[in-house]
Amino acid sequence: MSPTPPVTPVAAEGAESLEGRITGALVGAAVGDALGGPVEGYSPDQIRRRHGGRVAGIVGPWHGDAWRTARPLAPYHKGDGHVTDDTLMTHALVRVYATVRDHLDAYAVADHLVPDLMTNPRWIPELEAEALPLQRIFLAEKWLVARLHYGHADPREAGVGNIVNCGAAMYMAPVGLVNAANPAGAYAEALDVAGAHQSSYGREAAGVFAAAVAAACAPGAGPDSVVAACLSLAKDGTRAAIERVCEAAARHSDFESALTPLREAVAPYDTVGPDYRQPSLGARRPSRLHAIEELPVALGMLVVAGGDFRQAALGAVNYGRDCDSIATMAGALAGALGSPVPRDWAAAVAEASRLDLWEPARTLTGVAREVFARDVGRRRAHEAAFAGIGGPACCG
Repeated sequence: MSPTPPVTPVAAEGAESLEGRITGALVGAAVGDALGGPVEGYSPDQIRRRHGGRVAGIVGPWHGDAWRTARPLAPYHKGDGHVTDDTLMTHALVRVYATVRDHLDAYAVADHLVPDLMTNPRWIPELEAEALPLQRIFLAEKWLVARLHYGHADPREAGVGNIVNCGAAMYMAPVGLVNAANPAGAYAEALDVAGAHQSSYGREAAGVFAAAVAAACAPGAGPDSVVAACLSLAKDGTRAAIERVCEAAARHSDFESALTPLREAVAPYDTVGPDYRQPSLGARRPSRLHAIEELPVALGMLVVAGGDFRQAALGAVNYGRDCDSIATMAGALAGALGSPVPRDWAAAVAEASRLDLWEPARTLTGVAREVFARDVGRRRAHEAAFAGIGGPACCG
């Protein structure tokens, strides 16, 4: 049995506090992940037919009791409140922060994340067994081990050659939270971290998602300010896709009416193509013209929902395609904005996945405070040194 959630939907300090925002983001990401897992890869129409309407909460596996053998998902038990690799990787990155207790870079991925994936058995909800995380993560994440542990690649360049997808972006929320209210800092740090994993628009999406989470933590933040922060930093196809999707999203106030328009808006930038399970020839190849689908759609659903967690997460889930990752991102952003994560969903996911969803938030809150104190000290030292060579004194 997993620990019960706090009395309030987020941390006791309140949704507007640093701890509240970090808790909302990490719990929200895990809940979104678990909601989206069982319908991942399907279209909105297929989801509606399978479930007799739109998904409105936790549902069971697509193939019921045949989940162990039914293709294409076997042997993963997706559904019933089980988190997927999005959450496993997010929590793994939190553990790296807990070890390093400072800003991360690509070398931290090589020195800490890769050994954690390879050597520390953990309960894997989709396998209903204790196993090495390496045995669950997708091939795009196994690339980390192949390139960094076996290939001895320069960590800053190891992502080159991997398929370009949302693999790095999906677990970058902790980078945004450590850089809370500093989108530019989150963007730069995430680009460095993600260089070990991804290149091209996959790496760019990791940086922009971290920036979005950081922007959502700012006082008075809302969907519009989050999108504005993303547009101020995003480059090339990623920027264009976010702009087009969020323009389309602004014309809708319910996710049902937005499902088709958001897909149409992102389609010109998406390399996968209309059939998610039969990717196009150009799928997941580097390009300055394209973008991953997941981040623009997550931002779009955040806009449609007006920042409301329940509506943003359910919109992401019912969108289908890579909806566990879309809902992970949308859930992290809505939670960071302070929208309460439904207590019953969080408790059910924690119990089903055998995870304490709140402990990583407590850990990361402490790390974020320590890193901020170090940043202040480093800044003061720089100010003194700059003044010592004739630069203007600070804050005169």
